[in-house]
Formats: sequence, structure tokens, C-alpha cells
Amino acid sequence: MKAYWSPGTAGLVIPPESRSEQGSISAFVAVLLVAVFALVGLVVDGGSALSARQSAADEAEQAARAGAGELSVDALRSGSLQLDQSKAVAAAERFTVAAGHPGTATVSSGTVNVSIRYQIHTEILGIIGVDTLMISASASAVDLSGVTVGS
Repeated sequence: MKAYWSPGTAGLVIPPESRSEQGSISAFVAVLLVAVFALVGLVVDGGSALSARQSAADEAEQAARAGAGELSVDALRSGSLQLDQSKAVAAAERFTVAAGHPGTATVSSGTVNVSIRYQIHTEILGIIGVDTLMISASASAVDLSGVTVGS
């Protein structure tokens, strides 16, 4: 960088052609670093979110199956297949609690529906302000009777 003393000024003068690009590489590097952190965060935390989503779906499916297995003893004795709705909901919700992510269960037309929602903390995206990611999954199950032959 060239500088010279100019009479009539308060001090050292830097010519315009020397200072026009000064510091531009620092701004570029700062913006590039934020973009790189965001990309790495999407890869690492996005992978964690996908894995957690699959686990939540598995938990919801198993909870729905657990609930669908709660049949009414009185209906079975009379020869019909019918869910005990209160026991089905309780069994499904008990399963979600045991799995570590409490969820909600409902029974509609003999089908047990389970929904699980929770948040996971991010490892890298927190640097750019994304501290948590929402994970949700739902599944349903129905209990079948008998053996199907054919097709």
C-alpha cells in the first residue's frame, strides 16, 4: 500500500486506488464461513433429524400395534373381535412413554392411531440460530383375526 504526505491535509493520505478493495476479502471469508457452517449443519443435524424421524415412526407403529392387541374379553367370549378402546389407548400411550417419547393415542372404528411429537437439539445449526428441530410421526394399526388363504 502506498501512502504519502500531502501538504494542507491533516496527515497521511492513501490514494483511492489503494483503499477501494481494502477489507473486501475479509467480508467474503466471513460470508463464506457462515455458508459452510450452514451446509455442515444441514448435513450433520439433518442426518440426525432423519434418524430421529425413523425412530419416531418405528415407536409409533409399535405403540399402535400394542394398542391394537387390547381386545375386549367379553366380545371374544361372544365370538366377535372388538377392541377395548380404553385399554387400547392406555397400552399405546404406555408404550410411547416406555420408548422415551410420550405420545397420544386414539381409537376410531377399531383402528388405533398413535402420534408422537418431540424436539431434538441441534449440534451445529445452533451456531446460526436453529437450536431445535421438531420430530413427529404417526401410525395406525388394526387387529385382524383368522388366517387368510389364497391370492
